[in-house]
This record gives sequence, structure tokens and C-alpha cells, in this order.
Amino acid sequence: MANKIDEVRTSIETSLKDESKPWTKIFNLAEVKTGVPRLYIFLGGVAIVVLYLAFGYAAQILCNAIGVAYPAYVSMKAIETRTKEDDTKWLTYWVIYGVLSVFEHVSLFLVQAIPFYWLLKCVFFIWCMVPIENNGANFMYHRVILPYFKKYEKRADELLDQAAGKIKQVAGDVISKKLS
Repeated sequence: MANKIDEVRTSIETSLKDESKPWTKIFNLAEVKTGVPRLYIFLGGVAIVVLYLAFGYAAQILCNAIGVAYPAYVSMKAIETRTKEDDTKWLTYWVIYGVLSVFEHVSLFLVQAIPFYWLLKCVFFIWCMVPIENNGANFMYHRVILPYFKKYEKRADELLDQAAGKIKQVAGDVISKKLS
């Protein structure tokens, strides 16, 4: 257990000092100004975020910012690379984000009934972003979303084709009425 904790600590410290990461300059400045090691600054920030998500006003905004800001940034970087793997990784994340968002809006009563919902949702998003091969997004996509997608894909395609046909018909009717 102690080895795993040391491994996580080392990984966090390495990431906090990685010059290619956007947060490194912020942690450099904070460490110089306060004299507090960047790991402790990071852990203090995490503690504040956790407490705010558990008890703070408008925790939904903070949770959704965490779930969107970093993934949007790295998604844009992924688009600019030539490799497909990073694109697939972040598209998978956005599928999970979208499904959860739709589920959340449909079942608002559940959101209000679950204690510490915004904290749990934020932890879930972080699990989905973790830079490991079988992170939450990969796990949820392959074990939950994909089986349902495959089961209902043909019916969904039929419904979308019908909807597109209706839209074309209505648009054609509107245009013909405008011209006459």
C-alpha cells in the first residue's frame, strides 16, 4: 500500500513539474511566492475543491467546469496531432459526458436525491479522464454504452432517416409556399 501511495505521489509531482503541461507555470509561481512545495499546494487545492463540491453553493458549475475545461483543452490538442489514438480517447470521453448529461436532465429528481452528487460526478469525470488505458471513459463505453448502441443502432438510424425525411418535406413545403 505504501508503495502505491509513493507511486501516485511521484506521478503527481512529475506531472506538476512537466514543462509541457499548462499548469506548471502556475505551480512554479505559487511555490516561489509561498515557499510551500507544489505537491502541498496541489493537495490543498484538491481539498478545497472537494469540500466545495460537497458543501458549496453552485457546486454544479464547478463540477461541469472541471468536466469540460481540461477535456476541451486536450481534445483540441488531440485534433491537431496526426495520431488517431488521442482523438479516439477524447471522443470516447465526450460520448460518456453526453450520455451522462442527457441522463442527468431526464432524471433531475435523482440528482437532487443523491447526497454529494456533484462531488461524485466530478470524481467520475476525473476517473474518465485519467491517462491510463482502461480509464472510466473506456470502461463505461465498452461495458455499458456500446452494447446498447449496437442493440438499438438500426432502429436509431431508421428514426433519424424518418426525421430527416420529414424535415426535408417541411422545408420543401415552406419554400414552395414562399415562392408562390
